[in-house]
Amino acid sequence: MLTVGDRFPNFKLMASSDLPFERLNMENAFVTITESSYGGKWKLIFFYPKDFTFVCPTEIVAFANLFDEFQKRNAQILGCSVDSEFVHWAWRKYNPTLRQLPFPLMSDLKRELSGQLGVLDQDSGAAQRALFLIDPENIIRFVMVTASGVGRNPDEVLRVLDALQTGELCQCGWIRGQKTIDLKNAEI
Repeated sequence: MLTVGDRFPNFKLMASSDLPFERLNMENAFVTITESSYGGKWKLIFFYPKDFTFVCPTEIVAFANLFDEFQKRNAQILGCSVDSEFVHWAWRKYNPTLRQLPFPLMSDLKRELSGQLGVLDQDSGAAQRALFLIDPENIIRFVMVTASGVGRNPDEVLRVLDALQTGELCQCGWIRGQKTIDLKNAEI
């Protein structure tokens, strides 16, 4: 599995658009996203196993609820599963909580990106519940993988992004606005 310090792989994936569902049509419903689509931004790419499941929409909605906070930190959220962009579109149509989704859902239908990252579950053929925070130079700075039945905490991911963006040492439980560790006065 790729990890902290590794370069995030090049990719080119189709995605369902981040437009509100009522504004979607066949001309704007789908977009192509690559590793350079959000140049100069941090990227939060989270993989989830499949559309039309039970834990996945709870996470997607939780990330959507923090979308503005991630945007304030120059970070773009991107969801990804091995379902097609058409299945993503249908899921958004079917599930009212996903209709106003403010970020794209990418399709790794060929399982190339999840395979390169090492997060493809060989038994199920679906992506593991994995998350990557990637800096503007496409270097992985944080990785989280949980069991498929356990959702992630977007507040914790935002806290980690805040800590990473300080470029300093941050103690356990550090939150934005607190002092970072001062090496000159640190106790060992």
